[in-house]
Amino acid sequence: MFDLFRLTQQPQYTLMNIASLGTDLSGEVVALGDGASRFSVGDNVYAMVRFPKDLRTGNSAYAEYIRIDENELALKPTGVDHVQAAGAPMSLLTVWQFLIDLGHDEPNPFQSFRHEPVPLRGKTVLVNGAGGAVGHLAVQVAKWKGARVIAVASGKHESLLCDLGAEAFIDHTMTAAEDVAKHVDLVIDAVDGANMKRFLSVIKPGGALFLVNPMGFCGHEEAADLGITVSSTQVRSNGMQLAEAGRLLEDGTVRVVIDSTFALAQASDAHHRASRGSIQGKIVLIA
Repeated sequence: MFDLFRLTQQPQYTLMNIASLGTDLSGEVVALGDGASRFSVGDNVYAMVRFPKDLRTGNSAYAEYIRIDENELALKPTGVDHVQAAGAPMSLLTVWQFLIDLGHDEPNPFQSFRHEPVPLRGKTVLVNGAGGAVGHLAVQVAKWKGARVIAVASGKHESLLCDLGAEAFIDHTMTAAEDVAKHVDLVIDAVDGANMKRFLSVIKPGGALFLVNPMGFCGHEEAADLGITVSSTQVRSNGMQLAEAGRLLEDGTVRVVIDSTFALAQASDAHHRASRGSIQGKIVLIA
């Protein structure tokens, strides 16, 4: 059973939903609420639902129908199906807000200063956790912006990540990334864990370490001594950014890799798949 959330005074849409795990969805608009004007019944759209403001009560993406603020919606990119579109929003917005444009001035829950993306053209970017949901999109977006990309993941992901644009690959099960990578301008760590500060040794003075999940990082003083910026932010729903980033899906510059799909009634199986780890891309539920 799923809750149907009632929004505030924002225009509302009711969608027939093809939902992915978490907060993401892709589907068709089947009804309009009062004041809705940006989309029409029959439009195919995708979104990240009410994130992070409904973290405690849930976001209702596991549903056939859902009400959603039109400011969180974007037209589904043509050329990708609903499964790929449903796998995109949270991960794509995370990469966009970390690497391209933060897109808001809300207080940062992780640090006292505003997260600022850095120029990527001509720079070397190392992506840790490159085979996962955020990582494989970070590889592609950094490549699109003109960076040389080093991908760090397990060996099973090597062929895929090289195909997605990585110029170098490190199999972390065989070699520690910090033992071989040197003079990197930016590390984006999409894995987290107790060893995040190990990447400080591979970053140039004046470079940056971006942490998708900064909890547990304990190297701020060391980073300051080395002249390295450590920064994070919390992804937020943003339909306009999703529309902009969606152009990369539409023209094939970026593609969403799907690890596996499950029917909505098999959500527990999908969670079991996620718990086993070694996910390549995204897991998607189909309603």
